[in-house]
Amino acid sequence: MSQPNTPKPADTNSVTPRAQDYAQWYLDVIKRADLAEHSPVRGCMVIKPHGYAIWEKMQRELDDRFKATGHVNAYFPLFIPLSFLTKEEQHAAGFAKECAVVTHHRLKSIDGEVVVDPESKLEEPLVIRPTSETIIWAQYKGWIQSYRDLPLLINQWANVVRWELRTRLFLRTAEFLWQEGHTAHATEAEAVEETARMLDVYADFAENVAAVPVIKGRKTPGERFAGALDTLCIEGLMQDGKALQMGTSHYLGQNFAKSSDVTFLSKEGKREYVYATSWGVSTRLVGALIMTHSDDNGLVLPPKLAPIHVVVIPIFKTDAEKALVLDEAVKVVAELKSQGLAVKLDDRDGIMPGAKYYEWEAKGVPLRIEIGPKDLEKGSLCLVRRFVLEKEGETEQELRKRRKTFVPRAEAIASIKPTLDTMQRELFERAHIFRNKRTRIIDTIEDFESFFAKDGGGFAWVHWAGNHEQEEEMSREYETTIRCIPFPDQIPDEAKGEGKCILTGGTSNQRVVMARAY
Repeated sequence: MSQPNTPKPADTNSVTPRAQDYAQWYLDVIKRADLAEHSPVRGCMVIKPHGYAIWEKMQRELDDRFKATGHVNAYFPLFIPLSFLTKEEQHAAGFAKECAVVTHHRLKSIDGEVVVDPESKLEEPLVIRPTSETIIWAQYKGWIQSYRDLPLLINQWANVVRWELRTRLFLRTAEFLWQEGHTAHATEAEAVEETARMLDVYADFAENVAAVPVIKGRKTPGERFAGALDTLCIEGLMQDGKALQMGTSHYLGQNFAKSSDVTFLSKEGKREYVYATSWGVSTRLVGALIMTHSDDNGLVLPPKLAPIHVVVIPIFKTDAEKALVLDEAVKVVAELKSQGLAVKLDDRDGIMPGAKYYEWEAKGVPLRIEIGPKDLEKGSLCLVRRFVLEKEGETEQELRKRRKTFVPRAEAIASIKPTLDTMQRELFERAHIFRNKRTRIIDTIEDFESFFAKDGGGFAWVHWAGNHEQEEEMSREYETTIRCIPFPDQIPDEAKGEGKCILTGGTSNQRVVMARAY
């Protein structure tokens, strides 16, 4: 028989409530959803199959967008000669503290103890890539000869290493997975256009696939990517009121072309340096999904990124009921798969239905179908949504009741895709409502301080005319940073116009978005 939503079974691995301890809640969701775990190597993580499946979905969505804009994939070495990294001074300085360096290439056994062979010291140390601009531009020198070779639009999917002191699963790890685009252009205008185009690709993915509303803007000079002339970014707001940088796109000018001597023969027959961009997103996007959508029951996934759209759970007591129910469950799974949906039949023996409900809810599967003998008699299916958009003043009990419906079989099968579309839209809507509630237009330092000290913080739109040292002063005092200088089309009407800098009182013709951030 179809069962009502079952309370969580007693479990020492249950999820800590967000309101009690948000940082622990985040780790608990990852554990309960079986996404990742710490590895024996400090600061590194093992991405488990369910977590990697989410990353694969992200890869496919993004890769399709990259290829639609003319980019192709390639792969470049993990190791970068130290001399390459130091060619671009700002770049080298920006990553110096995060670099892992290989100095020897062999081990040897001495008296039964394995040690580094001192005779295997490399002639030149190798840096494990923190990013690939320098090694890629060394190759581009041989690939680009004339304007006919441009634009060169290449992306790579890879891992990088940045030796972080403080790490957190998905958000900041010593090694992480990402993609990095590196393009070369004949003109500055083309490169600037590419930088903006790829930020728009990221914003489209964030909002229309990950269901995370973002603000598009540019970083202040002090927050730019090391070696860039301009850095554009998208910023999302997590449920604890902190910002998360979800993607960046950099205009590099001719800096890397000059450091690697990459020139081309123009149409006019002149030898010129090419213009460059780079752009990337990483597995921190999985962290963004968790912190934007999930709840105290575990992971919540937007259907477009869910590795499993529907889990079908047969319910029975006797062998006779089992045969009938399983036969129907197999048919339902086949019909849903024929619609292009990813469906899982959970017919494991020895596990109570309630435990299965809890497991798949914690893993964020958008829809659950329960099939029992009474459902067969009535010709219906029990559909349970992982998420419904909350109504104002609604109790938890009322919300749970709306999540579960009994629907005639044919109607239920036909409703699955529209229901997933509704869930996708409503997740974005809920995240947008939350962001609006935690966004303030602030004009005084007193209101600014109160917003972060008493109201939980969020996005603060403030006038700013300070320098980098004053940015650091604000950071020390309030633990906030300028997340971006928003593009004009991102600025709400009530935030437009001149004003006074929130710190210095000087005239300001722009608002910036300040927040505490990951």
